[in-house]
Amino acid sequence: MINKIGREIPDEYLQHGIEPFQGVSYRDGYEYRKAAPHVRAAGRGTGDKVMATIRDAIVATGLSDGMTVSFHHHLRDGDQVVNMVMKVIHDLGIKGLTVCASSLGHAHHFLVPCIEDGTVTGISTSGIRDEIGETVSAGKLKRPAVIRSHGGRARAIEDGTIKIDVAFIAAATSDAYGNASGKGGQSDTGVLSYADGDAKYADKVVVITDDLVAGPNFPASIQGVDVDYVVSVDSIGDPNKIASGALRLTKDTRELNMAREVAKCMYYSGYFKDGFSFQTGAGGPSLATTTFLKQYMDQDHIKCGWAMGGVTKPIVDLYEAGYIKQILDDQSFDLAAVASAHTGNHFEISASQYANPFNKGAFVNQLSFVILGALEVDTDFNVNVVQGSNGILRGAPGGHPDTAAGSSVSIIVAPLIRSRMPTIRDRVTSVTTPGESIDIVVTDYGIAVNPLRPDLIKSLTNAGMKLKTISELRDLAYQYAGKPQPVAFEKQVVALVEYRDGTIIDVIRKPKSLS
Repeated sequence: MINKIGREIPDEYLQHGIEPFQGVSYRDGYEYRKAAPHVRAAGRGTGDKVMATIRDAIVATGLSDGMTVSFHHHLRDGDQVVNMVMKVIHDLGIKGLTVCASSLGHAHHFLVPCIEDGTVTGISTSGIRDEIGETVSAGKLKRPAVIRSHGGRARAIEDGTIKIDVAFIAAATSDAYGNASGKGGQSDTGVLSYADGDAKYADKVVVITDDLVAGPNFPASIQGVDVDYVVSVDSIGDPNKIASGALRLTKDTRELNMAREVAKCMYYSGYFKDGFSFQTGAGGPSLATTTFLKQYMDQDHIKCGWAMGGVTKPIVDLYEAGYIKQILDDQSFDLAAVASAHTGNHFEISASQYANPFNKGAFVNQLSFVILGALEVDTDFNVNVVQGSNGILRGAPGGHPDTAAGSSVSIIVAPLIRSRMPTIRDRVTSVTTPGESIDIVVTDYGIAVNPLRPDLIKSLTNAGMKLKTISELRDLAYQYAGKPQPVAFEKQVVALVEYRDGTIIDVIRKPKSLS
């Protein structure tokens, strides 16, 4: 079947009520009954849930072949819990598992042999990079991976699309009853937002911590009433590696110039008013934009009501200087954000509060602006942030589709050409975020505004900003770098890209180069 943006979705993946993507607003107003976990009531004398080892906890959960386990990634490249847990599961000989993770990357490399020997046969994730991305792209996972946004993952857990049998939660601190937090200890991550839904909806929950503290450990990100077992280990990871990977502060003149143009677009958009809200992505130009907002806030004597994210040092700096009144945090992207998470107006929110399209009002719907990156953008403004131009999985939707859909103004900032490959092109390799939710594209060779937003075209033009069409930017990219040759793919589908509402926006096939 051909979906609304012209992507062919094989019929075999459109069964059991699964539909092709039919537009950003297709499921607005959708009603459903939330899923619920299987719970065994604990009686008197069960306050201490501490198990001696991870193995003991896994055995106690009753984990068996074919079940689903979940993990979160607040330690990012410093995480050690996924590998620790999977090594024990592997040694126990449990097979056919689905791993439901908020994101996966280099730190979780032990999943590769688990995929190859059948310990893991399914993956649901909002990020898939490095060795795992290459392994899945090569078709070694038995079933196609399902790639979801952060909001889409929260939605899928709450509506029962994903049924988590056992959730493993890496916590900076926990008491013996399982009241756990991302704050404190030797592995402070600031927040545990992505694990909130896992704890509430999984049948069994195991907290793994390297700082077992006296209870009650309040305020708790994860409530002890949702936790079955607690395991104390020497280390859950290295918080110094939280800021590695996708996060990239820039000093590059070209990227700084793009960031200035993004700030100008925000200022002249008509939405830059006292109390505005915003979020930035993790790329260099996106982060740099934050630093250029200060001059406009000074000029108009206004303040930002709240910033959200993926929180980074540039946001923290503005917050500490009084330019941002509140921070809403679903992931601390660096150690400055981790430290700030301990302060008064820096608040932890769950992934569902952040971006779930099936609740009564996620914060993404209140965003004035979002500034995002892109690997590729096509002439319909569709964006790819998941699949490299060589066809290999290397990125993450994260909150990209969620914030683009919810914000008043969504801005993509990306170089016209990256590594001698055009960023603006006729057709993206795969679609992560549909063009109808992208408003402005800023490159180092010009700015294009989506024709669906005549209000923005008028505002920016009246401000003296010279705009190009997206086709003109594509033509420039092809002029300087040549028209890219399409990647050759096999028929085998290795991943499904699910839009935040549960419909299928694209499929990803095995590149012939990996055959």
